[in-house]
Amino acid sequence: MTRLLVWDIPIRFFHWSLVALVGLSFYTMKTEGAPFVFPIEVHARAGYLLSGLLLFRWLWGLLGSPHARFARFLRSPGSMIAYGRRLVSARPPVFAGHNPLGGAMVVVMLLSLTFQAVSGLFLTDDIFFTAPLNGLAGGDTVKTLASLHSLNANLLVALIAGHLLALVLHRLKGERLVGAMVTGRKTLEGPPEDEPSQGLRRRAASLYLALGLVVLCALPVIWLWSA
Repeated sequence: MTRLLVWDIPIRFFHWSLVALVGLSFYTMKTEGAPFVFPIEVHARAGYLLSGLLLFRWLWGLLGSPHARFARFLRSPGSMIAYGRRLVSARPPVFAGHNPLGGAMVVVMLLSLTFQAVSGLFLTDDIFFTAPLNGLAGGDTVKTLASLHSLNANLLVALIAGHLLALVLHRLKGERLVGAMVTGRKTLEGPPEDEPSQGLRRRAASLYLALGLVVLCALPVIWLWSA
């Protein structure tokens, strides 16, 4: 049994920030929004932050630490089907990073969240709130985006439910995914299918790159916040 450092600080920061912002977004739209006086304004600002966070994750998926990179965990449909069969019927193969199904779910959820964040930048309630990019789209386009924004919110609920179900299933199989996303370390019972990366040893360089990307991604958020 080995214990590996898999998830770096930027990935863990992204993950738990995402949980907080998505939770806040749903709360301010699906409830009366107390104690917020204007919950739609809080919802919008959560969306601005979410836009910057997602931009960071897309960039980190290209430039970041090995297990965070899309090229590392995106696999063929055949690999996903084979993994799914073994997950249901027996103990699944060990992966240090995302398994084939988990990697696909990451991308699907990122795409859905990105659409939700971007489409929200064009919306208005015609009373209290008008998003910063609303003037760039015509009335019919805004109505279409509003409908898709609402439908995609329901899709996100289904994706989140599927993610939580997967966490429970993996826990029953003996894999503690939540704890790994807190500490960054995974305990593996055997050699992983994806070879353990040595890239996380260069943590200083990785953190400098992450800080640079955070500054870059903060610029559009600051503009949206002040627009």
